[in-house]
Amino acid sequence: MSRTRYRIYEDWYPYFLTCTIVGWLPVFSRPRLVEQLFDSWRWLQTNRGFKVFGYVILENHLHLVASCDDLGTAIGDFKSFTARQIVNDLKARGESLLLKQLAWHKEAHKDDRPYQVWQEGSHPQQIQNEDMMRQKLEYTHYNPVKRGYVDQPEHWRYSSARDYAGMPGLFPICREW
Repeated sequence: MSRTRYRIYEDWYPYFLTCTIVGWLPVFSRPRLVEQLFDSWRWLQTNRGFKVFGYVILENHLHLVASCDDLGTAIGDFKSFTARQIVNDLKARGESLLLKQLAWHKEAHKDDRPYQVWQEGSHPQQIQNEDMMRQKLEYTHYNPVKRGYVDQPEHWRYSSARDYAGMPGLFPICREW
């Protein structure tokens, strides 16, 4: 039995997902680590048919609207791969304080590793129609505005709001759903 009622049942629908860093630590205040997320998504696009319809990446979490055959496995692989990359990067750069925090926030049952980067789950919500897609994209894009980081969604660098505003984005998205 799953620990959550939020599950991916029908892969042919896009899903709204949230991935959060343990302890809400500001891991993605480092642009090089955001680039590792993009690299992982690019690999999933090329090798698994992963489609990103919208996203925003903030310092401690991301929102994503995506679809893929076996999306649950793809997101699990994404989180596993990026966690290893992030930990390796932090070790290589000697960022011991953040590593200690990732170790401290690790859940007790995760005894197969010294660190935990991502909280468990991604709270998937199936996008069932165009109105819901618009609502989730708007929520995603306005996240940095609500936090007071920018005045307009397209001003946030790590967001597909730029693509939807006709500006070049940092990651290629699919606008046909």
